[in-house]
Amino acid sequence: MSASFAVVGSGPSGMYAADALLKEVPGSRVDVFDRVPTPFGLIRFGVAPDHFKTKNTARQFARTFELDEVRYLGNVEIGRDLSIDELKDNYDAVILAIGSYHDRSLGIPGEDLPGVYGACAFVGWYNGHPDYRDLAPLLTGGGVAVIGIGNVALDVCRVLAKTPEEMQGSDIAAHALDTIQAAPLDNLYMFGRRGPVEAGFTPKELSEVRDLERCAVIVDDAQLPATVEGDFEGREKGVKEKNLTLLRELASQEKPEKPIKMHIGFYASPVEILGETRVEGLRMEHTQVVDGRAKGTGQTFDVPCAAVVTAIGYQALAPEGVPMDGTIIANNAGHVEDNLYVVGWSKRGPSGTIPTNGPDSRGVVDILLGNLAAGAKPGGDIIDTLLAKRGARVVDFEGYKKIAAAEIARAPEGHPLEKFTRIDEMLALLDGAS
Repeated sequence: MSASFAVVGSGPSGMYAADALLKEVPGSRVDVFDRVPTPFGLIRFGVAPDHFKTKNTARQFARTFELDEVRYLGNVEIGRDLSIDELKDNYDAVILAIGSYHDRSLGIPGEDLPGVYGACAFVGWYNGHPDYRDLAPLLTGGGVAVIGIGNVALDVCRVLAKTPEEMQGSDIAAHALDTIQAAPLDNLYMFGRRGPVEAGFTPKELSEVRDLERCAVIVDDAQLPATVEGDFEGREKGVKEKNLTLLRELASQEKPEKPIKMHIGFYASPVEILGETRVEGLRMEHTQVVDGRAKGTGQTFDVPCAAVVTAIGYQALAPEGVPMDGTIIANNAGHVEDNLYVVGWSKRGPSGTIPTNGPDSRGVVDILLGNLAAGAKPGGDIIDTLLAKRGARVVDFEGYKKIAAAEIARAPEGHPLEKFTRIDEMLALLDGAS
């Protein structure tokens, strides 16, 4: 049978879903939508800029876009240019792969002060996301505190700590690199509410901060347990044991005089962001872990800093008419309602690595195919008519390739590319190239 499918979101979960649909339903057609002109979502805007090898995953998905059965419709926003109902009415099934790119709040006093940034926004800023191009973070007061103890928190601290030479080979946005290198940074703080065993970072990420050129990492040996205790088995326990070994190495490392100190601290929870007109400090409360949960002790300490980055998790923001369940789209194993499905972070929350999305998306496609009704819907022809009638400026994959080629051509020495960070610049480039 032939069928037409819509995938909303061109990041890893959406592209794994598109590949699965093509494999399981030969002769089908898949339209992949994204609200910005450039595809690949998390790979382009979420992966750390100095992890360029990880970003090469996009090559696999680019091959999918070259297939005749697949179309890329970039710069099309669901809710602005098309509605969810219009997609459901015209495609046999619709898969939402919109991710969880909206920062959760701390819910503490001072969170609205200038100088407080969610990790999604901050990472988007240095990765060149158009939404965050003009974030202009306040890094002028010496210290930056990061709330969170996972890979994203480590990414933020590492990117802030590296020299321009250490960022060679990365695709960090030039405006961000210039701002970071001009900032008088002296102390970086990374805090977790629980202990090192519960930390969410991986040994690979942690090992990358051991030998930074201008930054010494500070870990309090007294906060490190002798062994990994808890209900952990197999690979998970191995990861935690490696983390503990690396933390001990960092704690015992000689601390040469370097201009920046990165403090990795545990058993501390933020209770207030201090300052009058902007961030001036962070008040933390010592915690203790009871039955796996962090509980405050009532003892506080203050950390001077000019900026606070919160890396405490993300939430999905669904298009109008799509039900939510807390921070994710309401779903039953990926089925939302009728012919509407969800994959990736917007289905299960922000967890796992890029490859984790493969089996997750394929599992949802299996459920979708079990529910697929006979009788094909019109698919993209009607959608094209609607978009044309509304004056939508659609960027296809050939258009994206022109943008990508121009980004490579304008790359500074030592960097693979320099992203366009404004949508109007991308569209102007395409208009000039047509």
